Amino acid sequence: MKAEKSKRVVITGATRGLGRAMVAEFIRQGHIVAGCGRTAQRIRGLRTEYGELHTFDVVDVTDDAEVRVWAKRVVQTGAPPDLLINNAALINRSAPLWEVPVDEFSQVVAVNLKGVVNVIRHFLPPMIRRGTGVVINFSSGWGRSTDAEVAPYCATKWAIEGLTQALAKELPAGLAAIPLNPGIIHTEMLRSCFGPSAASYPAPDNWAREAVPFLLRLGPRDNGRPLTAPGG
Repeated sequence: MKAEKSKRVVITGATRGLGRAMVAEFIRQGHIVAGCGRTAQRIRGLRTEYGELHTFDVVDVTDDAEVRVWAKRVVQTGAPPDLLINNAALINRSAPLWEVPVDEFSQVVAVNLKGVVNVIRHFLPPMIRRGTGVVINFSSGWGRSTDAEVAPYCATKWAIEGLTQALAKELPAGLAAIPLNPGIIHTEMLRSCFGPSAASYPAPDNWAREAVPFLLRLGPRDNGRPLTAPGG
């Protein structure tokens, strides 16, 4: 399946779950993908499967220097992304807030919030210079509601909602920043919270078939709007 006009898409957390499913669907629809993840073996697998047209790199989004090098390489070897998708995220092991270890809380914040800002810091300026592009920051249903034993995750996703809506007010015409709730999908993350009942929700690949066309339609008219993807 070929797109009428190929878009360049950057996806963080591209090696598993929703990120991996989006990689496959964007490429199936004829778009060019640059993705990152922290697992070298999974990145090698993506490179082998999809060839040189698409680029996949081992990047820790919590490391600003790594993100800077990655962004520079992606932009210089292709172009600024038309669609920048901040998907990488962690969830804490289910526990009351006071029982969440210090290091675990810090890592959730580092990936889910600081990592998003690092990626925006280095990819957004070339998008602004070009004058077009959409930044999609993945939020969650738990970025608009709460539940017990996932307080660190909720905190970061509520922060993503506010951060993205504030960013939207800073962007020049032609660009957009959108906080997106992907819905409830059967991923490793969901299984950590829901256990066996997670299997009753849609699989990532099924979700991506509906969600990717929706993401491709987003544009400046959607700037700052908290949206929810179909399929979840």
